[in-house]
Amino acid sequence: MPPTELGVCDAHDHLFFGSPRLPGQELRSVAAARAELVAFRGQGGGAVVQWTPYGLGRRAADLPPLSRETGVHVVAATGLHQAVHYDEDTLKRLRGRLADVFVSELTEGIGASGVRAGLVKVAGGFHALDAHARWTMTAAAEAHHATGVTVAVHLELGTGALDVLDLLCGELGVPPHRVVLGHLNRSPDLAVHRQAAESGCYLAFDGPSHAHHATDWRMPDAVRALADAGSDRLVLGADTTTAAARSVGGGPGMPYLLRRVRPRLVHAVGEDLVGRILTENPGRAFAVEWR
Repeated sequence: MPPTELGVCDAHDHLFFGSPRLPGQELRSVAAARAELVAFRGQGGGAVVQWTPYGLGRRAADLPPLSRETGVHVVAATGLHQAVHYDEDTLKRLRGRLADVFVSELTEGIGASGVRAGLVKVAGGFHALDAHARWTMTAAAEAHHATGVTVAVHLELGTGALDVLDLLCGELGVPPHRVVLGHLNRSPDLAVHRQAAESGCYLAFDGPSHAHHATDWRMPDAVRALADAGSDRLVLGADTTTAAARSVGGGPGMPYLLRRVRPRLVHAVGEDLVGRILTENPGRAFAVEWR
């Protein structure tokens, strides 16, 4: 589909997600995912980019009917999260063929679903890149060079952005505009934000409502500082990772991004910039000229 048809985009979220690190909080319910999309649509939402990677309960076959039923576009992901989210047998099965798995899911489909992924999601560590992160990012770069897709990166508590850029864009040759750095707002270091933005990559400010991550009350200042510096390559996401965080489960969920975060940012930086951040930027950040 043309990038201009995405509409208002939640650029980092999860309809389905499960990890041993979050026992009992898995996102598995199709009915709850449908209700969340309907609530998001009710606030003017048009698209959701699901960053759930390989092995963490993507339920790819359920995404197309959910999209059709709710009128919200959904983008699926391939990729691999931090090692702590997997058992050793799963990681062993992927040794020596990780890039091939990514490319297959991008070009042929995820499992037997026939649903093709639209991005690669990988992850760094806290202020560092361990061997697992370097392995997954190298495979992600290979997948990018084979297909042209964007590489989206989970930054642990928003840290390690410059190390990720050194590896992905420096050593591995991924063009910066094909990289989206997630969770940068969770480490409100305005100097690092500006350095990352100057590279030409996209910055994802996501996971609002997590007060302990400084995501709400410092986000307007961070967006304004970037805008004042001439940087507007930002995207926004709700990053709903637990059942309790869904709006249908009593939490803020996807609608909060548009119901509360959007007007607050409009007050800080104006309607035009926020409109671009929610519509044009995701279209550019995730657009692919398939190779």
